[in-house]
Amino acid sequence: MRWYVSIGAVLVAGMLAGGDVAGAAAPSVAAQPGHRFADKESNPSVDVELIIAVDVSYSMDMDELAVQREGYAQAIMSKEFLQALKAGPNGRISITYFEWAASKDQKLIIPWRVIDGPETADAVAAEIMKTPVRRASRTSISGAIYYAIPMFDENPHRGLRRVIDISGDGPNNDGMPIRPARDAALEKGIVINGLPIMVKEPSYSTMDIENLDYYYEDCVIGGPGSFVVSIKDREKFKEAIRTKLLLEVAGRTPEHHVVPVADKEPRVNCLIGEKIWQDRWGR
Repeated sequence: MRWYVSIGAVLVAGMLAGGDVAGAAAPSVAAQPGHRFADKESNPSVDVELIIAVDVSYSMDMDELAVQREGYAQAIMSKEFLQALKAGPNGRISITYFEWAASKDQKLIIPWRVIDGPETADAVAAEIMKTPVRRASRTSISGAIYYAIPMFDENPHRGLRRVIDISGDGPNNDGMPIRPARDAALEKGIVINGLPIMVKEPSYSTMDIENLDYYYEDCVIGGPGSFVVSIKDREKFKEAIRTKLLLEVAGRTPEHHVVPVADKEPRVNCLIGEKIWQDRWGR
């Protein structure tokens, strides 16, 4: 089941007031050094294992890349984020952050870190901000997903939920097709949420498409409670990032959502990015 949320639809008070966070019945167990993976699997010590996968392809301008990075850093340090964190059954999450472009171009910025309060949140935010902003060619959402999947096995902390948070401003145009990559993640119980960035008019030069939010909804996201937060206003870039992180940390479903019809055809061709690239470059 997939969900859609628009900016401003989620209030922190509504997220944190009443109702159980998904998986809240699981016990809280402190992680101990030397735990075997079997122990990790049976004794979740964090509320969510969250992978933030950030697009740095050339279609993103330098200002967008800077605002995107600042948005994640500021969201992690925000009062609302820390409130959502403490509302969980364990009161802590495990997070990692990497940048991606082409199918073989992924750069790890933040290895797995536990955030359990203001000090650890500030440390992660500072580490995000100190890395120089970069850009790279092509857009491989599938490559980002395939890179992210085994990262969960490397995390020493087991979460009640496993989530990949993908942001991007265009469709997959490199590497494997997007739907098999998404399905590979879903088979492992991983949820994928999306942040389609739609602040510029689609153009031939950037390979942007109309209805990128539909593309993310139908081709990219998946898993129980998965959702899309689309950015259509540059001024609300940071607000959108904060909204999505709050939902993911709190384990809540959005207030406004669309339940898709089973086995329906995507509204957007999931191979549209590959087609545009082929039409333009003949390869």
